[in-house]
Amino acid sequence: MPGIKGKSWEEIGLSNDFLFGKVMRNPKLCKELLERILPELKIEYMEYPELQKPIKEDVDARSVRLDVYVRDGEGTVYNIEMQAVDTKELPKRSRYYQGMIDLQLLDKNQSYKELNRSFVIFICMQDIFGRGRHKYTFENICKEDRELLLKDETTKIFLNADSSMEDVSRELKAFLDYLAGKETDDRYVLELEEAVKNAKKNREWRHEYMTLLMRDQENQEIGKEMERRKIIRKMLRQGFSNEQIMMLCDTTESEIESCRKEASTIP
Repeated sequence: MPGIKGKSWEEIGLSNDFLFGKVMRNPKLCKELLERILPELKIEYMEYPELQKPIKEDVDARSVRLDVYVRDGEGTVYNIEMQAVDTKELPKRSRYYQGMIDLQLLDKNQSYKELNRSFVIFICMQDIFGRGRHKYTFENICKEDRELLLKDETTKIFLNADSSMEDVSRELKAFLDYLAGKETDDRYVLELEEAVKNAKKNREWRHEYMTLLMRDQENQEIGKEMERRKIIRKMLRQGFSNEQIMMLCDTTESEIESCRKEASTIP
């Protein structure tokens, strides 16, 4: 789950990953969404969604917080991620998520045969592949023989709300059109709209969101400060005067001297 993207609680909609995770607390809504994405599967039963599931294998591993993580009655695992911004890294992020999920699924001494079938699904507001499709489904196949599947039971799906192609079911298109801001009288979409309205009334969720928003803003400021100090150190190494650095970086003599000490110890 990426950071909160700066909008107030009143401004966000279902395309916000935080609110999406809260709305998908409703197993009925979550189940129908999966059925629209994967109509070939008959999901008779679904465990209550485990939302924003934290995954971290050890202290050195990069932590992952999944938006929605659920299982159906057959043990199939689904990870659904709402992605409002194209970060240019989603294909590799899907690979990382898949690997981390597999680590959680397999206990020590279990056979690899015990790994569950799994789907990693990104719902994107933009067409990250640029082919105009609503849906891109990836499975591992043999490059030399396209009819030969690896059958590792992993699937990665990227949905695109920014498409006019008639390449998916009317039901899935209605959901994606809703995310894109288009009007529809689809029954499920109307249920989602009502769920969003109810979620926005939840004071606990609002407080949680605003706390995350403040944390992300603080992290952004820290990141900007670190980058500025990095630039100052570089300018010092290149021989810029204090006056030039103060003018170009809007800084102080005290900060420059602090960065000068850092420059002598940081390569």
